[in-house]
Amino acid sequence: MATGEQNTIPDSGPRHVACIMDGNGRWAKSRGRPRLFGHHMGARRVKEIVRACPDLGVKYLTIFAFSTENWKRTQSEVAGLMKLFRRYIQREARDLLAEGVRVRFIGDRVRLDDKLVRLMDELELLTSRNDRVHLTIALNYGGRDELGRATKRLAAEVAAGRLSPADVDETTLARFLDTHVLPDPDLVIRTSGEARISNFLLWQSAYAEYEFIDTLWPDFTKAEFARVLGGFGARDRRFGAVTA
Repeated sequence: MATGEQNTIPDSGPRHVACIMDGNGRWAKSRGRPRLFGHHMGARRVKEIVRACPDLGVKYLTIFAFSTENWKRTQSEVAGLMKLFRRYIQREARDLLAEGVRVRFIGDRVRLDDKLVRLMDELELLTSRNDRVHLTIALNYGGRDELGRATKRLAAEVAAGRLSPADVDETTLARFLDTHVLPDPDLVIRTSGEARISNFLLWQSAYAEYEFIDTLWPDFTKAEFARVLGGFGARDRRFGAVTA
């Protein structure tokens, strides 16, 4: 973990940054390599960005690793990604613990294989006392799916008589989301030049700022991360109000 660098982001910088890590496959294809090679290089970039967070004033980082729609990819690519996730957890667990990173996973775990789920549970428990950086990994995640699951849990509470329908409001629903222990993101970054949110943190990003950049994820360096964060403080976030 770098300790000698000065924080280059002003106090007005984002505390919670979410990243749609797009472009791994295209990055690999442009180099004549298989798509999975791009995903492996993208995983290396995750490590660099996580390590950069303390120096850049970012307390919470949420990354979109695998969506509920990604099951539509080829069987070989999906299997390769699942193997990559297992390998990432096994290889990075010790460093994440030592560097003060608390890891959480969001998304529906039902479709994931038992070994991967067990590794996810173990990593969450292992890092549960860390507080330097909070890394949330969205795995088999979709914003609409999350809202559907949250609504079912809320409805069950109402049906059981533990919650009155009259008491249900937006803050009530938020307590049932996968991210209920996290602050909402201040900034969402999407790499690779695509300008869409792809079903990511739909509820939580209601007032987030968005930055769509052309860089492919494996080329997204700490320096570019710092540049994007540096522009955040210049934005006027009014949250629906009017500045006098």
